[in-house]
Amino acid sequence: MIDLRSDTVTHPTIKMREAMMTAPVGDDVYGDDPTVNQLEALAAKVTGKEAALFVCSGTMGNQLAIMSHTNMGDEIITGKMSHIIQHEAGAYARLSGVSAMMVDTAKNGCITPEDVRENIRAKDIHHPVSTLLCLENPMSDGTVVPLEKIRAAAEAAREKGLMVHMDGARLFNAAAALAVPVSEVVKDVDSVMFCLSKGLCAPVGSMLCGKKDFIARARRNRKVLGGGLRQAGILAACGIIAIEEMSKRLKDDHDNAKYLAKMLSDFEGIKINPDSVQTNMVWAKIEKPGFKDADFVNYLKKRGVLINGDPGLYYRFVTHNDVAREDLETAANLIGTYLESQ
Repeated sequence: MIDLRSDTVTHPTIKMREAMMTAPVGDDVYGDDPTVNQLEALAAKVTGKEAALFVCSGTMGNQLAIMSHTNMGDEIITGKMSHIIQHEAGAYARLSGVSAMMVDTAKNGCITPEDVRENIRAKDIHHPVSTLLCLENPMSDGTVVPLEKIRAAAEAAREKGLMVHMDGARLFNAAAALAVPVSEVVKDVDSVMFCLSKGLCAPVGSMLCGKKDFIARARRNRKVLGGGLRQAGILAACGIIAIEEMSKRLKDDHDNAKYLAKMLSDFEGIKINPDSVQTNMVWAKIEKPGFKDADFVNYLKKRGVLINGDPGLYYRFVTHNDVAREDLETAANLIGTYLESQ
């Protein structure tokens, strides 16, 4: 199958599978799993933070950040379409007891200093107190936020005493697109989460990075959530390879996404802007009289191509390590053939 649904579908590489078999392990709850400790040290180093924590998922990492930066009854500020709001099942309210002030980023593409200043609440007794700004880079739609915009929003938050967390699920994609080290992307935030299990191909896991005292709180909160791991070095071994090796090939995914976008833009009925592709995501809208979403998706599935999309809105095609350029040509030809038959 040619799976373009997400980069979460990537399979661990042969080297990762071999590393899993031979990884030195201990008990991570006791802190004596050497491979986990190596991974956490590596993650802290590449992000330029004091410490790091291996967690089960990106959602867990984001939620641990919120739990460890806030107190019950506080309020976070984040994007209306952010992953924390749209794809984490309201966990910020359920787990941390905080409310969320949601910023509509459609106009400016990201949270601006003005958004931060306008939405901070603290003085009125009727309001919750804002204590944490949650940013994203890349945004959940694959858009990369320029470093100066991250810095400006973070500075506006700190002016009012807020901490700043970054959901960097595809952080290494942002760094590749900006052509800067990962540490440059996150230098203006207090904490950052990034996934090992998306384009970096590890089978499980994410990293949460920040100051030592913050990570200590997050480690305790991870235990509260049932995320204390035992011989996790088997998984951490893949994470080390993900950071050291797989991060270096992400530009190939970006180039392939642009290649796919260019092919799709030649078909009548597809609305797409190839120049908008910044990372490994291609968004396309099909505007054709009588077009049937279910029939289209099933047509591709029967011919070995898997895609995701919102009927009447946009289809997302995601490139990754398990999709070659010839696979993209096959998928594009099938899409073109289907549209021509309608």
